[in-house]
Amino acid sequence: MNINVINLKKLDYGIVLNIQEKLLAARQKDEIEDTLLLVEHPSTLTLGVRGKFSNILVTSAVLKNKNIDIYEVNRGGDVTYHGPGQIVGYPIINLSNYGHDIKRFIWNIEEVFIRLLQKEFDIIAQREDKKYTGVWIGDRKITAIGIAVKHWVTMHGFAFNVNTDLEHFNLINPCGLIDKGVTSLQELTGIYQDFNLLNQLVTDYFCEVFELQKKIKDIKDLGI
Repeated sequence: MNINVINLKKLDYGIVLNIQEKLLAARQKDEIEDTLLLVEHPSTLTLGVRGKFSNILVTSAVLKNKNIDIYEVNRGGDVTYHGPGQIVGYPIINLSNYGHDIKRFIWNIEEVFIRLLQKEFDIIAQREDKKYTGVWIGDRKITAIGIAVKHWVTMHGFAFNVNTDLEHFNLINPCGLIDKGVTSLQELTGIYQDFNLLNQLVTDYFCEVFELQKKIKDIKDLGI
């Protein structure tokens, strides 16, 4: 099977949310193939359906002063941070082609980063299968995952900390957790990473795990 891969570069969260919703509707009608959006957002907080505002640790005035917007969204999970140096991916995928298996879909996303980190950087990452989603290095999360599924088509997705400023996570209890931390590839390696290369690696490993053939597209190619 094929997947359209679209790199939106740097773009505001609200604009990309609107793009996701249009692609979701198009995929539900089989007007497009499965699609993976890759993007880097300005500093943003998103709050999932089970999210609590109490997990945002600063006032709205502080966030406004830092030009950080908050979006309440329909994905799973609690509060998370998006920002520069982070690769955010939004798979718009019809799970009818994957046995309607949501748990397997999340497992596969985790597998993308477990393989990438091990094969490319000799970093051993793991799941917390019976506790939390995402990809972990010890008790520090490097990739957060939160999805929504509508009529068996997915939206939202993953956030992979590459060169992310981890100080921004002090604004929140990431994913609502107070006993876990976060990390980034830059922190783990001590090296500022080639962001374009990491986008390519994420694409390649995503296609490998999901057994898909990539088709590099521009968003205009899909009529959005």
